[in-house]
Amino acid sequence: MLLFVEQILNGLQYGAMLFMLASGLTLIFGIMGVINLTHGSFYMVGAYCAAYAVLASGSFWVGLAAALLAAGLYAVAVELAVIQWLYRRDHLYQVLATLGMIFFTNEAVSILFGRQPPFVDIPPALQGAVTVFPGLDYPVMRLSFILVGALVAIGLWALVNKTRIGMLIRAGADDREMVDALGINVRRLYTLLFGLGGALCGLAGVMAAPLLAVEIGMGERVLITTFVVIVIGGVGSVKGAFVGALLVGMVDSLGRAYLPQIMLLLLPPATADTLSAGLVSASAYVLMAIVLLFRPLGLLPKRS
Repeated sequence: MLLFVEQILNGLQYGAMLFMLASGLTLIFGIMGVINLTHGSFYMVGAYCAAYAVLASGSFWVGLAAALLAAGLYAVAVELAVIQWLYRRDHLYQVLATLGMIFFTNEAVSILFGRQPPFVDIPPALQGAVTVFPGLDYPVMRLSFILVGALVAIGLWALVNKTRIGMLIRAGADDREMVDALGINVRRLYTLLFGLGGALCGLAGVMAAPLLAVEIGMGERVLITTFVVIVIGGVGSVKGAFVGALLVGMVDSLGRAYLPQIMLLLLPPATADTLSAGLVSASAYVLMAIVLLFRPLGLLPKRS
């Protein structure tokens, strides 16, 4: 029972990180119609800037501000320099251009910061563990990750559904020409949306920095999983990204905990270890295939 509760919490924590990444990507992909492979690079930029800001200042909260600002501004710079010229072009041009930006970003970060950033310590306020279940102490840092993910979900829902900016974003996605005719600068609105997506990636990066390795190329490793999340949830749907992130997080966490044990009951140890490792790695893709088999547009698509 304790193992199950712990894995549920681990799944929530991983799902929270995926949601921070997927929420910005689903808005950019689903509303702006842009395939942005550079999205994972914003996550890396946020983690690196947080690491060096913490080293220079000694404060995790300064690192948090630096990550949000740097990732958001870099996303805006990418949109202004590259993406804005591709809105009406074929998706192939978007893929090639943003793939090139991945290589550029990796080399630029390597030149500016080096390939081995400093280790980011867990801030004192988030150190230690709390008892969440009799006999189970869970790290405060991981619980804070879950809380931040929940707050981001609530904030994005309110932004998209309850504010004028959200109304303009939805209207621009449905009929950009009409919104332009009403005097709204849709191009500036898209730039703002891109910056928001980058800032969310920076938030994920700074939260993950004390828990995961900060290194060149870390964004590419989560990018594919992030795309899987938005496909499962429904492209363009923030609610779908939230549900998809939680499902992928749970499947990954529970699979790592229980699949090896199940395989050992059925197969010889050597075969069981190899097969269980492969199944865990492929679990998100298997989940996506099952969802698309019954819901081709995802679980909660933007439009039916």
